[in-house]
Amino acid sequence: MSPQASLRGPAAALKIQIAGVVQGVGFRPFVYRLALAHDLRGWVLNGEDGVVIHAEGATQDLEAFVRGLQAQAPPAAQIVSLDTAWIDGEGFASFEIRASASTAPPTVRISPDLPVCEQCRRELFDSTDRRFAYPYINCTNCGPRYSIVLELPYDRARTTMRDWPLCEPCRREYLDPNDRRFHAQPVACEVCGPTYRLRGPGLVARADEAIAQAAGLLGAGAILAVKGIGGYHLACDAQNERAVAALRERKYRKERPFALMPRDLALARKLIELDAEAERLLASTARPIVLGLARRCLEGVAPDNREYGVVLPYAPLHHLLFAAGAPSVLVMTSANRSSEPIAYLDDDAFASLDGIADAFLAGERPIARRIDDSIARVGPQGPVILRRGRGLAPQAVAEIPSHKPILALGADLKNALTLVVDGVAFGSQHIGDLDQYAVRAAFEATARDLCAMYEVETNELIVAFDAHPAYYSSEFAKSFAGERFAVQHHRAHIASVLAERGAWDEPVTGFAFDGTGYGDDGTIWGGEVFSGSLRSGLRRVAHLRTAALPGGDAAARFPVQAAAGFLAEAGDGVAFDRPPFEFPERFARARALVASGVRTFATTSMGRLFDTVAALLGFVREQTFEGQAAMWLEHVAREGVAASPYDFPSVGEELDYRPLLRAVIADRLAGRPVAQIARGFHGAVAQAIVASAAGFAARPLVVSGGVFQNSLLVELLHQACGDRLWMNRSVPPNDGGISLGQAALASVAAAGASPSVTARAAQGVAR
Repeated sequence: MSPQASLRGPAAALKIQIAGVVQGVGFRPFVYRLALAHDLRGWVLNGEDGVVIHAEGATQDLEAFVRGLQAQAPPAAQIVSLDTAWIDGEGFASFEIRASASTAPPTVRISPDLPVCEQCRRELFDSTDRRFAYPYINCTNCGPRYSIVLELPYDRARTTMRDWPLCEPCRREYLDPNDRRFHAQPVACEVCGPTYRLRGPGLVARADEAIAQAAGLLGAGAILAVKGIGGYHLACDAQNERAVAALRERKYRKERPFALMPRDLALARKLIELDAEAERLLASTARPIVLGLARRCLEGVAPDNREYGVVLPYAPLHHLLFAAGAPSVLVMTSANRSSEPIAYLDDDAFASLDGIADAFLAGERPIARRIDDSIARVGPQGPVILRRGRGLAPQAVAEIPSHKPILALGADLKNALTLVVDGVAFGSQHIGDLDQYAVRAAFEATARDLCAMYEVETNELIVAFDAHPAYYSSEFAKSFAGERFAVQHHRAHIASVLAERGAWDEPVTGFAFDGTGYGDDGTIWGGEVFSGSLRSGLRRVAHLRTAALPGGDAAARFPVQAAAGFLAEAGDGVAFDRPPFEFPERFARARALVASGVRTFATTSMGRLFDTVAALLGFVREQTFEGQAAMWLEHVAREGVAASPYDFPSVGEELDYRPLLRAVIADRLAGRPVAQIARGFHGAVAQAIVASAAGFAARPLVVSGGVFQNSLLVELLHQACGDRLWMNRSVPPNDGGISLGQAALASVAAAGASPSVTARAAQGVAR
């Protein structure tokens, strides 16, 4: 605050502009009450950029007011900037909340959806409260936000609650500055608001009767489609093996793990190993699915997997179901058929989930946009986001210096978008894999939704996209008329970490390890080492030794097929069709392709090297979901004691995998426990990374890409590097975070940096 403030005398006035997550989190009511407490006059309103305050009063009261804004803000608020300016007073007689201002495109940070708060949860089970057992109970501290917003600024008329006029008691609460629901936009009760209905064969029930019957059905082994905050979930009794098996069969979900929802934290502790940090993450306002080592076995929930994903109840409905007698641990998985996006519109859900769900517990409040649950785990450097969704989207993930808006379209796997407005990068929710028509439609709808939300004219956009010419997202980029920049996949991975940290000029050594990405030379990259910075460019300085990849994309589904290429130079004279390997016939056919060069491609994929080692250690079947073999390999490695790393030398610009594979084969033939071999392999990869970065000892070591979802590998790297290791923190290390890196590199390229090492302008687009 200005040192001249005290010269203003007793009738000073301040204009205060606050940016951050300050809409939809009870911030205006908080400002109102704080202003009254300090005897101030004026007003507060929601603007396009955040919250605007005009405050008049004694100088010392204004100074205390500003301190209170920062120190006492609502728990869900996130203040990014608070700017003050002394102005002339206008003689206001009171302090008021004014209607939102809307004269320019908004840049406000929208609040993610919030879990039901403790005060509302107490009222939910208080039989004397008028919202007793009301499934849509909320207040300024909790409830839906992003999932119900139709446009900005955030007011009831711009949400999916606009069709429910407030009853008189709710209106009094809404207008009472001393009430917890003062200006809570989704506020409602059973008299004036939406409720839930149960529908199914012979089932018609409403409100508390619908919830009671739904709980009974779950207890009897039924599969229910339950409408949540960002879409429908399929729920069943996690301890009922037959119900879990039926859900797998109906959903065509062979082995991918199901998420679990226990009724409370005490029960969560019995399901997975939780330290204090993991408990904080589990109970945080984001309420993500948290991965942890399983402490008990629930048959069919996570086949061949040592981890469970657990999420605590976050919607009032969840608490009501458990209170009504639902099983104490529920499977709670996204409601969709395999590979399709989560269902969120009622009619679509009824049609697409017919034959999967035995009944539907459908809420009447519409969902504005589909949002999956977020997924996270605690790593050695803190929480790691594996999927950004409910509770996190659409938070800002970085600041990117660009005067023009940027839309980054991500990749075709684990797609998520980034929109940069006024220098702030907003990360979208997880969308999915763009090989399905329904997901492509969701991808396009999300791109339009983000631009419309922030009133961005699409012809003014800088559009960033993956350099792969056959990606659907790359093709979609052509529909935009503005500047377009193709960004190499693995540089975008490294750039995402640097953008999060605002490290635009910091020289780093970057390791981008994943399954596949289109390389500068048109081959399949995936084990890449870069040197440089965001602004100076990221130059490829090393890579995994090139291997043959027979059959292209099919090799990503069959580890033995990928192994045929990697073992072409490392498995001479070994009978892989015999014990202990027992590779199926597919391996021999793939080997024939490699020998002939037919349908065989060059790759430097670290992900396929992990698949090869998994095959050598016993994973010889088809993968039923992406990364399954690598996950299996990590879990096997955790069962073994510490083992010396295998030799994984760097020869020139290549990481030579041949000595490593020969040693793995020899140990397997010699009968060494597979857990020790797996542990030695992980140590070899970590040691190779550290050794490759040894020439740049003072630089940060940046890692990103799907391989670094492997928590054991990250632990080994952290032990060797400490804080010198930089990883993704706000976006996933997998392809769900790649759009942030695309946006960062496109901003550099648009500003005139060399596109050869950042991003290149799309052909035919004027620069």
